[in-house]
Amino acid sequence: MYRLVMDDASTAVAYLWADAENHWPAAEGDNDLTDPFSPGLGLALFQAAHTRLDRLGVRVPAVRLVDRDGAGYPADLAIVEDLRGGNLEELLARDPRAAAPVMARLAESLEAMRSHRAPAYGKVAVVDGGGTSRGTSCEGVVLDRALRDLAEAASRDPRIAGARDRLEERLLDLAAAVRPRAEHSVVHGELGPDHVLVDQDGRPAVIDIEGLMYFDVEWEHVFLRIRFHDSYPPLASGGLDEDRLALYLLAQRLSLTAGPLRLLDGDFPDRTFMAAIAEHNLEQALALLRV
Repeated sequence: MYRLVMDDASTAVAYLWADAENHWPAAEGDNDLTDPFSPGLGLALFQAAHTRLDRLGVRVPAVRLVDRDGAGYPADLAIVEDLRGGNLEELLARDPRAAAPVMARLAESLEAMRSHRAPAYGKVAVVDGGGTSRGTSCEGVVLDRALRDLAEAASRDPRIAGARDRLEERLLDLAAAVRPRAEHSVVHGELGPDHVLVDQDGRPAVIDIEGLMYFDVEWEHVFLRIRFHDSYPPLASGGLDEDRLALYLLAQRLSLTAGPLRLLDGDFPDRTFMAAIAEHNLEQALALLRV
C-alpha cells in the first residue's frame, strides 16, 4: 500500500497485490478461495468486498481506478481515496472522548453487516458469485483450522507442544457444544482499530477488506474483543452464542500464535513486534486451559 502525491498536492492510495509485497511464506491451499480462511489477496476479492460493504452503507475508501490487465503495473492494482484523518487506534489512544462518536458509528456499521444474512458461508466473492465453500459448517471449518494451527504452533514452540493433547481435547469439547445454524452474517474477520480509518466528517471507514466473508457473527466479535480490549463495550452486540464465542476465542488465540510464528519463518521486517504478538496469544491460549 503506497500513498501517491500528485503535482497539485492531492493524494491517493495505491493497493498493489504483487508477490514481492507479500511477506507470508507460501502454503498449500493459499489460492483455494473455497476455504473461507485462505489468504484474502487480489483485486477480485477486494472489489467484491467493497461492493458488498458499500451497498450495506458501510463507509469504505472510494475506488478511483482499478487495473487487472497490467496496463499500469505488472500486478493487480487499485487506486483508492486517501483518508488522512488517522486510524481509530490512534484516536482512541489520543482522545477517547473524540473517539466516542466514531465508535458509535462503527457499531452501526457492524449492525448493518450483522443484519445482512446469507444462507451459505464463505468469502463474499465466492458466495455472491454463486459458489460453495469447503466444509459443512462455520464451526467445522474453524475447528479444522484450529487443529492445523495447533499442530503448527506445537512444531515451533515447546510450551504448546507440551499442552497439545489438552488443547486438542478442549477444542473438540467446545466444538461439540455448538448447535447448527442456517444463516450467516457479513464479517470483516480482522477488524481491529488499526483497520478503521476516520474520514474528515468523523465517519469510520473500514479497510483491509479482502477477507470479507459470510460467517458467524461471533467470529467477528471475538476478534473485536481481542483487539479493542477495554474499548470494546460500545461495539458489543446482544444475542451472541456463548458456545461459539468460547470455541472461536481459543481458535483465534491459536491462530494468532501460529500465524505470527509462521510469518517469522520468512522475511517479515518487524520481527520483535510479530514475536510479541505470538508470545501474548500463546500465553492466552494456555490460560484458557485453566478456565
